[in-house]
Amino acid sequence: MTAKTPEKKRSKAKKFFTSPARITLAIAGLFFIISLVELITGATDITSPGTSGATLRFAIPLLMAGLGGLWAERVGVINIGLEGMMIVGTWTAAWFGYLHGPLVGFAAAAIFGLASGFFHAVLTVKIGIDQAVSGLAINLIAAGGARYLSGIFFPPVGGDRTVSPPVDSFPTFTIPIIAPLLEKIDSQNIFFISNLAGVLHGLTKDLSLVTVALLLLVPLTSWILWRSKFGLRMRFSGENPMAAESLGINVYRIRYIAISISGMMASLGGAYLALVASSVYREGQTAGRGFIGLATVIFGNWRPGGVFAGSMLFGFTDALRVRQSESVMSLVMVAGIVAAILGIYYSIARRWKFAAISIGVAFFGLWINQRVDIIPQEFVTVFPNFTTLIVLTFLAQRLTPPAMAGMPYRRGSE
Repeated sequence: MTAKTPEKKRSKAKKFFTSPARITLAIAGLFFIISLVELITGATDITSPGTSGATLRFAIPLLMAGLGGLWAERVGVINIGLEGMMIVGTWTAAWFGYLHGPLVGFAAAAIFGLASGFFHAVLTVKIGIDQAVSGLAINLIAAGGARYLSGIFFPPVGGDRTVSPPVDSFPTFTIPIIAPLLEKIDSQNIFFISNLAGVLHGLTKDLSLVTVALLLLVPLTSWILWRSKFGLRMRFSGENPMAAESLGINVYRIRYIAISISGMMASLGGAYLALVASSVYREGQTAGRGFIGLATVIFGNWRPGGVFAGSMLFGFTDALRVRQSESVMSLVMVAGIVAAILGIYYSIARRWKFAAISIGVAFFGLWINQRVDIIPQEFVTVFPNFTTLIVLTFLAQRLTPPAMAGMPYRRGSE
């Protein structure tokens, strides 16, 4: 009987932690800790319907920007211009939505987003301009162009240079039977069960069909990337374009298509801000969400499910920022408890480095909970970025970006 090598042990541990059953168990355990902390502290806003509903609304634009970044990076092109493409979506959705209704506004955002993505593809793939320079140029052009066009078109119809006239929003709906049942369970104040019902209730009421449609893009993107022939060619073009070209794959065409779709995704995220999250275009409405979308791509390890998880995390912190400050302190306690549990686990596994870090984080979190009354909102806002840095620091060896992401490629090069 042979002894297990370190590689086999790591592979077994990775399968243990990445299997659906283990992930579900981990989520249930985390939710149990949150429910327990809410019971102790009385800060019930963490699992309230208002928080979960706000989380979803804040997360959708980030999700679309993240999926846009994912489509581009999977073919080897970094799309720094996501912010500008979101601005294109907010402006075109608001203007065409004002003229012809929200459905036309949404369609216009998709078309202009495709065009902006295609423009980025021409600059980076055909002409060979540096990808970062091209993306930054798109951001500057979009911001300046939106302000210029706003000054021309908005004032005559009741807006101004920074705000569009009001636009009709998409109607919302509540899932029948399920939402009232969850609301009833939430009102019973049953430990854990009512907390879970409260979260689900917020996700089943006041929904827009646009929200549901954009959420479906996550499994659709996953299927395209991992189950379709086009997805295989996309990933091959991002990993080794020279080998892909030698096998007859038109790398340029694949990149044109993927980057154009990247622009459309980001633009639809901008349209969501103007037509669903609000009913007006405002200058600066995207507020850096395109750059946060790039962070969700890294956080999610270049996978649609990971991008969705990262978007929900960022959206959750945004939702807490506009709700009760006591909930933030309760989350600090949750983080301390989770870190303590991880410290015990790593100690049993004799991984002393991670055990020491986890225990240190646990003591620090619990100390903050005891010594600090209110955490400033600025720290709450920066928390997702800090989380991304932690992921990059401790999981850098587990991240698997496309091998040629950001690298220039010319047809026929060696």
